[in-house]
Parts: sequence; C-alpha cells; structure tokens
Amino acid sequence: MKACFMGLGYIGLPTAIIAAKHDIDVIGVDINPQVVEMTNQGKLHIVEPGLEAYLQEVVKSGKLKATVKPEVSDAYFMVVPTPFKGNHEPDITYVEAATRTVIPFLKEGDLFVIESTSPVGTTEMMAKIIFQERPELEDKIFIAYCPERVLPGNVIYELVHNDRVIGGIRPESTEKAIAFYSRFVQGTLHRTNCRTAEMCKLTENSSRDVQIAFANELSLICDKAGVNVWELINLANKHPRVNILQPGCGVGGHCIAVDPYFITADFPMESQIIAKAREINNYKAFWCAEKVENAMLKFELEHRRKPIIAMMGLAFKPDIDDLREAPAKYITTKVMQSCNNADILVVEPNVTEHKVFKLTPYAEAYEKADIVVFLVAHKEFKTLPYREDKVILDFCGIYKK
Repeated sequence: MKACFMGLGYIGLPTAIIAAKHDIDVIGVDINPQVVEMTNQGKLHIVEPGLEAYLQEVVKSGKLKATVKPEVSDAYFMVVPTPFKGNHEPDITYVEAATRTVIPFLKEGDLFVIESTSPVGTTEMMAKIIFQERPELEDKIFIAYCPERVLPGNVIYELVHNDRVIGGIRPESTEKAIAFYSRFVQGTLHRTNCRTAEMCKLTENSSRDVQIAFANELSLICDKAGVNVWELINLANKHPRVNILQPGCGVGGHCIAVDPYFITADFPMESQIIAKAREINNYKAFWCAEKVENAMLKFELEHRRKPIIAMMGLAFKPDIDDLREAPAKYITTKVMQSCNNADILVVEPNVTEHKVFKLTPYAEAYEKADIVVFLVAHKEFKTLPYREDKVILDFCGIYKK
C-alpha cells in the first residue's frame, strides 16, 4: 500500500507519519520546499509533543518521503487549508488545486479522500472534476470524505484512538476508505455518505463555538453585574445536567473560529444561532482590547505616567505554538495600535521568535509590568504568584478572581 498526502501541515504531516508508522509507504507533498527539506531531514516544522521522534523513525526506515510533486500511489489524501475569501466565504481552491494535481496519477481501484474541512457538496464537486478530466475512471475509483478531529498537543494519541466519520460518494467508496483507516485507527469508524460527513465536521465545531459563546456572553454580563464569572460557572455546573464551558478572550484556531462560516455562508437564513455565536466570540476579543485600553488610561491618570503592559500569550489555546485566528494576537495588535509609544511586552512561551512582535520571557514581563493581561492559560503562567501590586486583567482564568 502506497499513500500520497497532499499537504504537510498541522494535520497532513502527523497523519502521514502515523500512516507510515503502520507500515504504509507514504509520499508527503507540500508546495513549501523548506517544509519538504525539513521533513526529509527528520525535523518537525510544527510543535507537537513526541512527533519528531516518530518522524525520524519513518524517514530513516524509508517509509516516509517528502516531495513537492505527487507520485503514483494507491491512495491520495487532500489535507490542504480551506481559507476564506470575501465576507467569510469558504475558499476551496486549494482543495481543487490539490485534486487537479493528482488527477494524472489516478488509476483504476485507487482511493481518493478529502480530509480538509469543506462546505457541503465539495466531495461531489471534486468527483465531478476528476471524472470530467478522466471519464474512463467513473465508477472505477473510490472517493470519500473523512474529516480530521484531533486536538493539537495530543495528536499522536487522537489520530489513533478517536472515532472517525467516513462518507463515500457510494457505499463501495466508504468501505474502501474504512479499509485504509482501519490500518491505524483503533477508534470506531462510522459509515455515512459524503454530504453527512462534511456536515458532521462543520457541526462539531459549530456546536463548540455556540457553547463557548454562551460562556463568553456570561462573562460580559457578569462583568457588568459585578459577579465573578468563574465562581458562577463552577456553581452552576454543580447541577447534574449543566456543563458550561470556560470563557476566554474569544475563539481562535483553524477549526472552531472558521468552520461555522462554512454553514452560515451556504445557509444564511437557517443558521441564526450559529451566526450569532460567531458575532459574540469575535466581539469578546474586541471587548478585551477595550478593557486593556481603559485600564491603561486609568493607570496613567492615577500615576501620572504611562504603564508597562505585559500581553501574556498569543496562541489560540494553551500550551501550543499555533497562532492561527488567535484572538490574543488580535487583542495585542489592537492595543499596540491604539497606544502610541506605549511600553508593551509581548509574551508567548511556545514561540521562539515572531516576525511582527518582539517577544519577552514570561517571568521578566510579569516582573516589569504594571498591567498584566492574561490572554492564554499557558502552564507557565499558572506558576506565577498573584501580585496585589499589579493591575491584573485575567481573561482566561489563571487566578479566577
């Protein structure tokens, strides 16, 4: 069995490595030559605990090879980004480009799977493109959709142990895809059709977004009501049928902050709650930035000098290096733009350097700052003692005060 993975990013690379670990010959394709070079050297270009040792093992054994062009294989996997265009409209041009790239290599009996988060109908659209170019392959190759559902920071475990939803354009395609994934997935493989599988991925992340929006909306209400939102949620969750999530400074990442728009773009009238949740979670980041700006003005009026501010965290969630769609990054940028010549220390312990922000070690920033803004609940921040002599804005529940 030889498999070709189109895209070696946060999902494509770990999946390719795990497949190679399970005795599948893997070709990993990426348009970035640096990613290809690093991969072939056994160097991980993303942060994921334990994965680099696996990469070195499969590269050394010859089971994984990275390249900028695909090769003839038995199975092809589209694991490329699906960004936005216009007003939060999903852009599937990367999926289409990756699909068109492998069309010349397809042969009878091959498996073609899309893992990229996609609008409903994308798998059928790619099938149509394939059969327009290669009509002789109609009903002779197996096309399916299988969305990823892994947690950054725990990818190795979840790729193997999580259940997967697999939907083919025909039942035969579903079975062919299940046969492949069963080689390394120990979780249950659930059969469905491609449209349901596509909608399932969008539904999972939209559900999370709505639940987080409820927590974030509560935090806005509690701030106005003079109620500690952390204590409130803890007490409310004592009810046996209540499970409120924790609020934060917004929602980020390339899943929860993005996927709901794939539904609202296609079904604008029907997706009222989903759309409102997106508005609330986006507004929370704006609200946090305003809170910081107001604290800075208050400090300057009281102390007759500008404060030193520490912006603690840039990643979209704790203990990872992924800054995609991160509300903390937006808040930090907005605060810096609103305050000329302000002394702002930017902290992100999971990133060594950044093209835009000059980074400061977390302990140094905490010591120097007059105003400390906790944006992401990184484990390093939880070791810092609460200081009464500082203005602390805790948007992520480090101290829950």
